[in-house]
Amino acid sequence: MLAAEEFPAALRTQLGADDKTPLELGNLRIYAHRPALAQAYATYMAELRRPGLLSRRLVELVRLRVAFHNQCRSCMAVRYRDGAADGVDEGLVCQLASPDEAPDLSDAERSALRFADRMATDHLSIDDALFADLRSHFSEAEIVELGMNVAAFVGYGRLSMAIDMVDELPERFRSAADAVVTPWNPDGDPDAVPVGAP
Repeated sequence: MLAAEEFPAALRTQLGADDKTPLELGNLRIYAHRPALAQAYATYMAELRRPGLLSRRLVELVRLRVAFHNQCRSCMAVRYRDGAADGVDEGLVCQLASPDEAPDLSDAERSALRFADRMATDHLSIDDALFADLRSHFSEAEIVELGMNVAAFVGYGRLSMAIDMVDELPERFRSAADAVVTPWNPDGDPDAVPVGAP
């Protein structure tokens, strides 16, 4: 992993890298070995993080659920401030353990989480019925936005886990690779790290 001061100037400037922690820079510390790709990735992910058609709450819930399936420790440890500002607290994160029974999730959120679960675990099983369920809650444009977010979370989360980016994480997220880790912690999660713009 490269330190921020090792990034090429254009990438450092684009990311505001000098003002970010290693955890906030995340996988860009690896991608910086290919600066042009790192810049394109950062642009794409920034566009996904920009306010869009979907609530930040929904995107954060989906991100954390996919992180669990990927077992991406860095993804599970992070809590984006814009999600927290939109109602994602540790009590709600704990409900991701069983989203279909979760009392504080809306039907639309459950539908999006079912789609995310299938994308992360069995994408070939996604069928017309699942899309019909999505369409009962979301417009076509919202479904596209959801799909683009989930695809980024699945793919880049798996890459992050494959390169074992756990060094800066709180201890519970650095446990042995064969142990199942969750983003939810029934006792709350003092170890979750808030990052990102409010």
